[in-house]
Amino acid sequence: MKYTTLGTTGIEVSRICVGCMSYGKATADFHQWTLNAEETEVMVRHAIELGVNFFDTANVYSFGTSEEYLGRSLKNIGVARDKVVIASKVYFNDGRLSRAAIQREIDGTLQRLGTDYLDLYQIHRYDYDTPIEETMEALHSLVLAGKVRAIGASAMYGYQFHNMQVAAERNGWTKFATMQNHYNLLYREDEREMIPICQQYGVSLIPYSPLAGGHLSRSSWQGDSKRSATDNVSRNKYDHAMENDMQIIARVAEVAQRMGVTMTEVSLAWLLHRGVAAPIVGATKAEHFDAAVRAVDLVLSEEDAAYLEELYRPHTIVGAVKENAVLGK
Repeated sequence: MKYTTLGTTGIEVSRICVGCMSYGKATADFHQWTLNAEETEVMVRHAIELGVNFFDTANVYSFGTSEEYLGRSLKNIGVARDKVVIASKVYFNDGRLSRAAIQREIDGTLQRLGTDYLDLYQIHRYDYDTPIEETMEALHSLVLAGKVRAIGASAMYGYQFHNMQVAAERNGWTKFATMQNHYNLLYREDEREMIPICQQYGVSLIPYSPLAGGHLSRSSWQGDSKRSATDNVSRNKYDHAMENDMQIIARVAEVAQRMGVTMTEVSLAWLLHRGVAAPIVGATKAEHFDAAVRAVDLVLSEEDAAYLEELYRPHTIVGAVKENAVLGK
């Protein structure tokens, strides 16, 4: 495993991050495909054995049980707290990113994880109802209190992220060190504005959905997993651009065959080639982590990268929201 640091924080993380949305109590009205507590521990243990030290979850994943299962797994495995980097998120909750909500939600997250601090606390989306100064000051107060080491943001529009960074700079508050954006070979809209802004501020990219919900790990569009059959969120992200995306997928398969590796390795290697710090990989089988870790050592040439990128066409924005959705919808 290779390691890098998040932004200018000095926090050292593996080049692969474990996405814990795959872990938690399965429910018909959220995710039906998640792993239970015992299965989660097996996956977390395997990731640690591979040298992965970076775990990302959220207060909303499986109604908090993702945080519970991750915290329980780390405790049962016996890994020292300072040997792992734990990240979580706030937004899909009452009050969203208000000061009161942030102060309430961090305590719930820490309790569920069984720790007294987070290494990285991220805002899950942009809050149109709360002044950005209120949000940034509240996040800064968590850093001062020792509950959070660093802060990050997730999918939003570039101007929103820029404005929040400016507000922090203007007031001497903690700035975002990471951006967890929607980024992969099938969705590259953030190359227009968000990624250049992150580069301007020295912000590390830790993208979610690096394999486009599994589409970049297989030659066929539809998979045979329970998630493929039940994950309507993934369908809404990608099905509308299937015709163009299948052309790109064919090239990923071609490059993988030529190099004697899996499509997963090629897809993740492309992200690392493009400067991503640590793609967030959701895995429900040990071999998924094995392939992700092998990608860290796979080197793509500029010619290979250009070949994979050549057929991409502009996509509808997916991730950033134009307004706050009604909670529970």
